[in-house]
Amino acid sequence: MEKSEKKEKIVASNPTEEGVEVKLSQAPPEEKHPKKRKEDKDKEIEELKKKLEEREKEAKEHYDRLLRVAADLENYKKRAAKEREEWTKFANEDLMKAILPFIDNLERAINHAEKVLDTGVMIEGVRLTLQQILQTLNRFGLAPFESVGRPFDPARHEAMLVVESDQHEPDRVVEEFQKGYLLNDRLLRPATVSVSKLPEKEYQAK
Repeated sequence: MEKSEKKEKIVASNPTEEGVEVKLSQAPPEEKHPKKRKEDKDKEIEELKKKLEEREKEAKEHYDRLLRVAADLENYKKRAAKEREEWTKFANEDLMKAILPFIDNLERAINHAEKVLDTGVMIEGVRLTLQQILQTLNRFGLAPFESVGRPFDPARHEAMLVVESDQHEPDRVVEEFQKGYLLNDRLLRPATVSVSKLPEKEYQAK
């Protein structure tokens, strides 16, 4: 009796055929073959290499284009600097050409004055030449402005003297020592002048 009970226990501890079939049916699906996995991986690597080569090619094209643009910009800067230098050197070329005839006239007037005793002719020639110079410079935007008898303007006048005067209103330009000029309506040189003020006695009386 004891032997049969032991046998029954052993049989019960072993899995039945039906239980084995159930376990086999629940097993994970069969994995890809190692060779197939290697082929897929190699294909993926090749695609990545191809994309990398394309990106490197694009990057090189962009870099070459950038170098060309930088070189063009540098050449433009050099050309612009040279043109600016040339323009600065010869910006007043037309003005110089316009003034040369007046220099010639003044030289002729001086040479003529050395040979004659009548200085009136020379003075008149110099006065005429001066008028022609001013007319020519006016075409380039130069214009004198009047100061005598007008109110003192620190933006246009430079006071050299202050004089007492009962014939002028206070702060009026009495005398002009050097004429002032505008260049295209902008101050080129202030006029140097004397300015009036009330006599001391009249000032104290007020």
